[in-house]
Amino acid sequence: MTSLFRSMVRAEPDRIIGINEAVEMMTYNGSMYELGLSTSLPVDNQEVIAPQFRSAVETAYKRDGAVFACILVRLLLFSEASFQFKRPGEDLFGNNDLLPLENPWPNATTRNLLARMEQDVSLAGNWFGCLRPGPGHHYVKRMRPDWTYIISGTTADPVDALEGDIDSEVIGYAYVPGGYYSGNEPQIFTVEEVAHYAPIPDPTAFWRGMSWLQPVVAEVMADKAATAHKLKFFEHGATPNLVVVADVRAKSEQVEKIAKAVKEKNEGLENAYKTLVLGGGADAKVVGADLRQIDFKATQGAGETRIAAAAGVPPIIAGFSEGLTAATYSNYNQALRRFADGTLRPLWGFAAGALGTIIPAPGGSVLWYDDRDIPFLQDDVATAAQILTENAATVRALVDGGFTPESVVAAVLNRDLGRLKHTGMYSVQLHPPGTMVANPNPAPPPQNQNQNGNKAPARTRSRQADQLLALVTAARQED
Repeated sequence: MTSLFRSMVRAEPDRIIGINEAVEMMTYNGSMYELGLSTSLPVDNQEVIAPQFRSAVETAYKRDGAVFACILVRLLLFSEASFQFKRPGEDLFGNNDLLPLENPWPNATTRNLLARMEQDVSLAGNWFGCLRPGPGHHYVKRMRPDWTYIISGTTADPVDALEGDIDSEVIGYAYVPGGYYSGNEPQIFTVEEVAHYAPIPDPTAFWRGMSWLQPVVAEVMADKAATAHKLKFFEHGATPNLVVVADVRAKSEQVEKIAKAVKEKNEGLENAYKTLVLGGGADAKVVGADLRQIDFKATQGAGETRIAAAAGVPPIIAGFSEGLTAATYSNYNQALRRFADGTLRPLWGFAAGALGTIIPAPGGSVLWYDDRDIPFLQDDVATAAQILTENAATVRALVDGGFTPESVVAAVLNRDLGRLKHTGMYSVQLHPPGTMVANPNPAPPPQNQNQNGNKAPARTRSRQADQLLALVTAARQED
């Protein structure tokens, strides 16, 4: 085989990572590691992504309405965001380094990228991507999660290393088209070459993520069984099961003949509601219950709600029956806010952090998500504007109360009144007692003119007016 990896990669001083020409062994800290399929060290030093990925796609995503609805809602709304760079205290900004995210592959946009990320994370718990050369700029290539292996290494001697060694760490990724047992040549990538998005960590692994479907596999199976039961109910005429009791004197051949006749003439949707006629002393008895008697809607609805809870999607947003029963415009908006704040924004943050591995950020900045132009978050924009207005009023009141503007802004932004610093002056005084501040732009003295345009003689101010002016001046100084 031809090596697809650099023969030697220096991770840090005195620590070497390497792959030999056969791409069959990995050298880390002077020790060789075979490409295994479990998490044990030192020989089996890979974390394998769930091999049931295809099964989850075929049996849950494509064939279960509740699972598909939850993933679809997450996918459609998660893909509304875009990416920008962010510096502390500054506005979001972008440059040409964001082109791989804005045009991740031909005829694709950021929405297509985020949709793929959501699908893989929901079904496998992990999304992997790497940059590959493309026309004009690098493209983001999706690495199918069940064909990607996380390779770990440790500073310990391979003979003495134990599973989960405290010094073990991720040293690369192996991508095998078709899976490990396909016999295809693996492609090896360094840590810096792969973006790994895994928002829900698997407690039994060190770096692998876990699908939200895993805890509700039983609920998914029950929902599929309930759907199949409902289908069978209608296929058999939308009536409870019947037991035909033959006469005790009937022979076995007669019983089989009666049973065959009943099935041919009465089973199936096309025979629904036909009159059942029996002869030869046979008797029909109803067994079981219909959908109403078993409260089928509540039974299946409860399972849908638990699936939605695992997905982080409010049942109202997913359109499930239990959520729609209590739906109003008020709690729909509350559910939408909970979905945005409790599910989407954390996921966007995880996604930005993962993609930041392969997208270089300008100095002092990080890759971050931009949710300012998302329609379903407009209520949040209105709320933010209201909060800003209230904060501005608070700042004005505290500054008028004599606190320093800098400390007021810090206290309001951090919601900590302990940051306030007072000037020692109150209300409108805001100047030390006994001082007068000259007007920096004094108005010119008025010039009285008569009707002919000649300057009129100045009027003599009365002694009473002088006394009133002195009282006002003294009162201002006391305040």
